[in-house]
Amino acid sequence: QVQLQESGPGLVKPSQTLSLTCTVSGGSITALRYYWSWVRQPPGKGLEWIGYISYLANTYYSPSLKSRTSISRNTSNNHFSLQLSSMTPEDTAVYYCAGLSGSSWSYDYWGQGTQVTVSS
Repeated sequence: QVQLQESGPGLVKPSQTLSLTCTVSGGSITALRYYWSWVRQPPGKGLEWIGYISYLANTYYSPSLKSRTSISRNTSNNHFSLQLSSMTPEDTAVYYCAGLSGSSWSYDYWGQGTQVTVSS
């Protein structure tokens, strides 16, 4: 059973860089044919896709966030991470990590989500 768990700060100051980590258990992020993704949901809005790092370590980002986004992975610890720079209050959201299947192209796995608030 593959499980995902986000970790990181709940409060970030404007202009700072957000760093979140998603720890994957029950399977290897390199062996499983998945695109390890970050998705967020601002208050009162729908889900917004941020980007992914694939099982082959290829990355792809939302064009609207590309200039501020970096997704990386640590295969030794079996986790992948999000860095989002120049945070503003508009980046306040619940951030989720998720696994997108490269076979069915459906999100098979989700973390529970972590609230990130941008405020001074």
